[in-house]
Amino acid sequence: MVAPATPAAARPHPIRAFGRYELRQLLGKSAGTTAWLAFDPRLGQDVMLTIPRVQPADAGALELRLREMKQAARLNHPNLAHVIEVGVQDHWPFLAVDRALGVTLPEWLASHPRPAPMELAGLLCQVLAGLAFAHEAGTPHRDIQPYQVLINEQGQVRLTGLAAAEPGRPAGPADTPAETGTLRAQRDAAQRDLLACGLLLHQLLAGAPVLDEPDLGAVIARMAPQGRDLVRLPWSTPQPVPEGLRAIANRCTASQERQRYHSARTLLRALEGWREVEGQGNGDPLALLLDRLRSVGHLPALPGIGQRVGKLSSSDSQRTDEIAELLLQDIALSFELLRTVNSAQVRGTQIGGNGPVLTLRRAVSLIGVDGVRSAANALRPWPGPLGEAGAAALNRSMACVRLAGHVAQALRPPGYDGEVVYLVALMQNLGRLLVQYHFPEEAEQIRQLMQPAPAPSGGADLPGMSEEAASFAVLGADTEALGAAVARHWGLGEEVQHMIRRLSVGKPVRMPDSDADVLRVAASAANEAVDAMTRLPAPKIGPAIVQVAQRYARVLHLSPKDLQEALQGARASLQTGAPLAAAPRTLSPDAATTAD
Repeated sequence: MVAPATPAAARPHPIRAFGRYELRQLLGKSAGTTAWLAFDPRLGQDVMLTIPRVQPADAGALELRLREMKQAARLNHPNLAHVIEVGVQDHWPFLAVDRALGVTLPEWLASHPRPAPMELAGLLCQVLAGLAFAHEAGTPHRDIQPYQVLINEQGQVRLTGLAAAEPGRPAGPADTPAETGTLRAQRDAAQRDLLACGLLLHQLLAGAPVLDEPDLGAVIARMAPQGRDLVRLPWSTPQPVPEGLRAIANRCTASQERQRYHSARTLLRALEGWREVEGQGNGDPLALLLDRLRSVGHLPALPGIGQRVGKLSSSDSQRTDEIAELLLQDIALSFELLRTVNSAQVRGTQIGGNGPVLTLRRAVSLIGVDGVRSAANALRPWPGPLGEAGAAALNRSMACVRLAGHVAQALRPPGYDGEVVYLVALMQNLGRLLVQYHFPEEAEQIRQLMQPAPAPSGGADLPGMSEEAASFAVLGADTEALGAAVARHWGLGEEVQHMIRRLSVGKPVRMPDSDADVLRVAASAANEAVDAMTRLPAPKIGPAIVQVAQRYARVLHLSPKDLQEALQGARASLQTGAPLAAAPRTLSPDAATTAD
């Protein structure tokens, strides 16, 4: 009988070499780069090598690649990996970083199962901080992948592999001047980097590769405008994703290119804003504004209002309603007076049971002319820290808000104070005005995201985002929630907070249960009508006004003709500087028919 053969001794794996480096483990690969864990016997340490997948075509191309990689290696930022060597081996350029900088993102995730969305967003914020610095220095990454993100034990993130991938062919005509072509190539590469970061955020939140494809560059090729795949965050994720973060992630990968983020810095600001809000523990967006409210106030006073208030007489000869009429012309001063008289200190001195102060007449009676002067002096003069363009945009927004206030007065049912409904309509725009003043660039982004865009094939226009979704995508917080948070901060009670929340456009209008509901409905109808008149293209304004009238017909006994007349009358009042309307709209036969 033949004895069974003894198994041969296991042979050690041959060492793979790349020049002097010993390649020990493949950390990641894509169509653009490969990353290796390697040992450097000269330094006696482990390093991470990043090598392009495409070899430079000739000596000139190799020289250009090395120059770009060395330029990138000179960038110094806490969230960019320090490069210890840029070299070439067998016509392959490479860069090396110290492995002690951290493990790759996939390795970190393997040892940190189910990280919270807040933590994941924080990781990406660090990536974006480094990337924004590189982009502003004119250096794109070109192949952002999970394995190019290094994390150390303290949670510090560094992006590596900068400029290692072979640059793509620049878009545009072949006869484009070299300098213009270079700038276009940098811009296109930066946009690709930004989309890759959005896909990385998507992958982190979803807990799986996007489109089941581990190479983010391959995913980009399948999305618009090259491909047709849609990328949206699924509703089933390892951890629940808060609404604001979901909006940011979905904007990153929006099917319309115009709706995506246009720079690493804007995406970083949105994520930081969301983290600041979420970090309060209760989702209160007030954190976004507190520092700015302390330094520059809520809104600036209009030019000349301080002088006019300074001339007010404290004698009985000047009636309270005349003073209130003057004060109502300035939105910032109106808000400041409401804040002052509804603060906890002032409410404590009022007679119990009187409720919140919702007219400037009563505010003047409570604090007197001297109190009005103090409130006016507390405001920043126009236009605060805004430049010329920001001031013009805020002035337009204020004009629209005042228009809505006048319309709300015309729509109010009999028996309701015109000044109260005017101020409620203004307060329903508090969040918008605060964003316009404190975040003018972001306010413009929100407006752009809400605009419809022509379809490429010439069909129906592509819809824009809702204001809520656009606000989440830009700021990480809802504009209306910002206004509500500031109202709470001012000490306005629950009844007022209820009134200054607009009715949801997507829900039917119910019959009011209280006087506060009536005021909320009238102000919401006015604001919806003014939004339609000021935000839509001319051919769509008429049908939109009819739709608003029909929505509120039963509750406010409103016909399209009534609403048109209210809008026209409000515009005329603003143009002539007429005082607030003394009487509400009377019920017309058309309105009664519509309501029935």
